[in-house]
Amino acid sequence: MGITLARRPALWQALLTTTMLTGVAAPAIAADADKPTGIETVVVTAEKRSEDLQRTPLSIQALPTEKLEQLHISNFNDYVRYLPSVTYTVGGAGAGNGGPGFANVSMRGVSSGGDGNHSGSLPTVGIYLDEQPITTIGGALDVHVYDIARVESLSGPQGTLYGASSEAGTIRIITNKPDFSGVYGGYDFDANTVDHGGIGYGGEGFINLPLTDKVAVRLVAYAEHDAGFIDNIPGSRTFPTSGITVTNAKVVRNDFNFSDVMGGRAEVEIDLDNNWTISPTVIAQQTNSNGLFAYDPHLGDLKVQQFFPDFAHDRWVQAALTVQGKISNLDLVYSGGYMVRDINAASDYTDYSYFYDTLYGYGKYIYDNHGSFIDPQQYILEKDHFTKISQELRVSSPQGDRFRWVGGLFYERQTHNILQNYTIAGLANANADPGVGQLSVPGWPGTLWLTNQQREDNDLAAFGEISYDVTPDITLTAGGRVFYAANSLRGFFGFSAAYSSHTGVAGCTGGPIVPQTPCTDVNKSVYESGFTHRLNATWRIDDDRMVYATWSTGFRPGGVNRRGTIPPYQPDRLTNYEIGAKTGWFDNTLHVNAAAFIEDWNHFQFSFLGLNSFTEIHNAGNARIYGAEGDFVWQPVDGLSISGAGTYIDAHLTTDYCGPVIGNVIITQCPGPVDPWGPNSPKGTTLPEPKFKGNMTARYEFPLGGLMDGLLAHVQGGFVYQSSSYSDLRVVAPNPVNGQLSMPQPLRAVLGPLKAFTTADFTFGAQTDHWAVDFSITNAFDERSQLYRYAQCTFQSCEGTLYDVPGQPRTFGIKFTHKLD
Repeated sequence: MGITLARRPALWQALLTTTMLTGVAAPAIAADADKPTGIETVVVTAEKRSEDLQRTPLSIQALPTEKLEQLHISNFNDYVRYLPSVTYTVGGAGAGNGGPGFANVSMRGVSSGGDGNHSGSLPTVGIYLDEQPITTIGGALDVHVYDIARVESLSGPQGTLYGASSEAGTIRIITNKPDFSGVYGGYDFDANTVDHGGIGYGGEGFINLPLTDKVAVRLVAYAEHDAGFIDNIPGSRTFPTSGITVTNAKVVRNDFNFSDVMGGRAEVEIDLDNNWTISPTVIAQQTNSNGLFAYDPHLGDLKVQQFFPDFAHDRWVQAALTVQGKISNLDLVYSGGYMVRDINAASDYTDYSYFYDTLYGYGKYIYDNHGSFIDPQQYILEKDHFTKISQELRVSSPQGDRFRWVGGLFYERQTHNILQNYTIAGLANANADPGVGQLSVPGWPGTLWLTNQQREDNDLAAFGEISYDVTPDITLTAGGRVFYAANSLRGFFGFSAAYSSHTGVAGCTGGPIVPQTPCTDVNKSVYESGFTHRLNATWRIDDDRMVYATWSTGFRPGGVNRRGTIPPYQPDRLTNYEIGAKTGWFDNTLHVNAAAFIEDWNHFQFSFLGLNSFTEIHNAGNARIYGAEGDFVWQPVDGLSISGAGTYIDAHLTTDYCGPVIGNVIITQCPGPVDPWGPNSPKGTTLPEPKFKGNMTARYEFPLGGLMDGLLAHVQGGFVYQSSSYSDLRVVAPNPVNGQLSMPQPLRAVLGPLKAFTTADFTFGAQTDHWAVDFSITNAFDERSQLYRYAQCTFQSCEGTLYDVPGQPRTFGIKFTHKLD
């Protein structure tokens, strides 16, 4: 949605003259252009206390309010483009429609390319909204970015302060808080047109209201329509077994991948006295996305053939309470949150039906109550209900003390009710003729496969960190976290007994324990405990330069595999060795920050589609990641700023990945008796992450006093580059059919690499004290970026149809903003 220039009156002029910076706010334009005023300080809370970004001894990037607005950032996809350590994947069967809210996030190359299944591994990157974790296994919440103070990206393991799902890093979204300075607010409207697509539009507004000298409220509301740009074109399929031909005439539509977002936020600050503050917050958002956010390049640019409607209705509410106060000279903070998320989605699964019929004669097992062949197309109906309860209590000593500390307790409970219904119209059910098997799952007419499970993840931890200033310029820090984790999964998954003799009803071991299931064939739990640490040494060379060294670890709990023949997957751990520097030069007109690191990712978890396109999770072995990242901000003269950031990654396996589990045997040597063909991914194979991602932005602001008093204009250009990568860890993969492994197929050769891409964005506009108009061109050269590639089922079966997830095509936009004070 972009620029919102309305802020409290005291900051209005400073905001109007903000320049484009990476992680900092820019100064106002000075009268003497030859004497830049210097880069202003940005305060972050990455280490659970407020401190200058340039004096925080970790690799962190912050996108403050002004930069979020100037870059027209309104959602997850937008801000991730400008965080070079962050990448993501999305797509695949059962992953919604690949639209907003289904991204699986990774940082610093810590990715196997297979995460995101509802019964699979927890994420490696934690996402926080203010003090509360909002990470869910179904994908990152796509929080609408408006009236946001900053987005912080903390690279590397953050397990000491942020816990299990921050193994590779943490992303924090910090909202603007109520204040008592006066009544003020703002609103804006925008419209845009997408090449090859439709027209988008939206509006946003906020108001800050001091109700008394002790109570202030901040209210935010927004609504946005994002235009589609992928066409569902006419097509047909003939199933070999039955000879039935189907068409998609009922769902043909241009620009069918559109979405609508609406939501709001209410925050209250209550000052009980000079020492204690209570801050309740409620945030709610609903995203309705339609169509598929991927296309089949074999059909043409941005073209696809879907045979059923694809959609995802994603609704969530986050209620939070923060209490801050002092006990003697100690600072106490309690933060508690309760989140509910409901997803109602549907996905076309025709590819699976067609290719399994073509290759394996799947269609002969699909018939109606009279035993006659029917259209075997499958359609996935998905409902997910998430809850997350989190509570943290921490106490810290005065920040200015030579010896200082912070300690606390953390508790989190996540639940996920999973319902995935693979339906076939007219499938034989309980009313089938005598001698005709009931193909439908009992109690679910028309359902060939049912997943109805309850998952629960619990995390209990105690953490602490101490810092000691050995000298005024040298500080040593040590931190640790003791944790206990529990993961459980119970319920039903599979076919009816008439369809399968081993998966589903045939494999049940007891009666139903999850409502609306025929019986129970999975009821597993795993428990574990452990310790993670962080050690850091910092040397402040002078007021403008510092260097640091860090040894830190992160962890991710293990969990259960649904299929009984596959053992639970074990925890994985990331060890990080890092050195970094943060520097300021030339009277604080140039900031240059950099970090180099080596990370060992041991026994990492890897999810993939195994037998019958059924997700399995295994510990794949070990990997090492060499990398460097950095950013700079340069203000050569007032009104002009140039900034950039980049990350280089060399991530590869240090052991062979031999392949999946067969029966109860974990393959540890290859070639061997179970897998005679050698490793799926030999030692030295690169992880499925780009080697380089970077961005650069330049912005120039100048007064137009000859036209109107106080009128300012700006021009801005930005570039984002991402190198090529692969979508899957495996170089080759055997084809699992009927419990046997056939000759491996060249997976990476079939999928191919995702090509490198560069996108360019340009903005120009003008503003006064009370209004602003902004014109933008996003992806100006209409680069067709490839963010991810996938097939609906195992690639050996569905390689005939591969889908690319693209970035948004060239978009022209206009935005009007008005300030209220």
